[in-house]
Amino acid sequence: MWTPMTHSHQVQELIRRRRSFCSLLFESFEQRYSRSWGVGSIPFWILLSTMGHVLATYKDPESMPDIFKGPVFDPVDGFPEGRKRREFILTNEEMIAARLKPYERDYCAHLLLAFRKCLNEHAIPAFFCSDQKHKYLHCKENDQLYRMKEYERERRLLHKRTSTSE
Repeated sequence: MWTPMTHSHQVQELIRRRRSFCSLLFESFEQRYSRSWGVGSIPFWILLSTMGHVLATYKDPESMPDIFKGPVFDPVDGFPEGRKRREFILTNEEMIAARLKPYERDYCAHLLLAFRKCLNEHAIPAFFCSDQKHKYLHCKENDQLYRMKEYERERRLLHKRTSTSE
C-alpha cells in the first residue's frame, strides 16, 4: 500500500542512486580527459582535429589563406568560360526587415524565411513544413560545401605560389 512516507523514501533512494551514477560518469570522464599531455584539460588530439587551420597557419603562414579577409586570387582565374557569380536573392534591407540575425543573413535566407512562415501558419509544423526545412538544410549544406571548395582552391593556389617562388 502506498503511503507518503514510503513514497518519499523511494524518491530519495532514486535521487541518491542517480547522483552516485552521475558522479561515476563524471569521474571517469575527468580521469580520461585530464591528462598531462593536453593543453589545460583538453587532450592534444582534440586540438589537432579541431584546429587544423590554426596549426597549419602556424607552421607555414604564407601558404594558408587568411580566413578573416576575402580571397586573394581572382575568382574567375582558372575558369576559361568564366564562372557564375553567386548573388543573394534577398537584399540586405529585406533581411534586416525580417529580423534575421547576422549569422542567418546568407545565401539561404530566402528559404529560412519560407520555413519560418510555414512554422507560423500551420498547427502541425513537423508534418506540413518538412519540405521547407529540407530545402533550407540542403541549401546550407551546399553553401558550406561551396565555401570549403573555395578555401581549398585558395590554399592550393597560395601553396603553388609559395613553392614556385622558392
